[in-house]
Amino acid sequence: MINKIKNFYNNVNWQHLQDIRVYGLFVFLIIVLLMTWSGVKAIQSNYGLEKQISQLQQEVQVQHLENNNLALNNTYFQTNQYLELSARQNFGLAAPGETEIIVPEAVALSHVSNTTATSSTTSSTINSKQPLWQKNFQAWINFFLNRQNPTD
Repeated sequence: MINKIKNFYNNVNWQHLQDIRVYGLFVFLIIVLLMTWSGVKAIQSNYGLEKQISQLQQEVQVQHLENNNLALNNTYFQTNQYLELSARQNFGLAAPGETEIIVPEAVALSHVSNTTATSSTTSSTINSKQPLWQKNFQAWINFFLNRQNPTD
């Protein structure tokens, strides 16, 4: 083993490695690697800055849209239509010539069909008797089958 190392050391022409052109080549390779590294770093930093710029531009657009929405709301709140609706809802006022009739809640609910109320209560009582895992499984089945009501 030692003989192989000595033979390799003796067979290598060390004179060629001491030539000034070899040193120049090594220096040139190091400079090329450093320039490539700095170029990659510059590209990476530019990419990060471009991402930040696009994110900030999107945030500015969102804020601009929110400002426009608030301006539209402000103009709507100043219209006569909004003032009339607000007066009807908050103060119970009516337009001239209109008569307002106040119906008690019990009377209004007595004229509603009971079928919708009973079906929703029966489905809720059925679901309340099921264990949690079964309710969850049934909810997923309803989701995948595009069912609106669990009784479908």
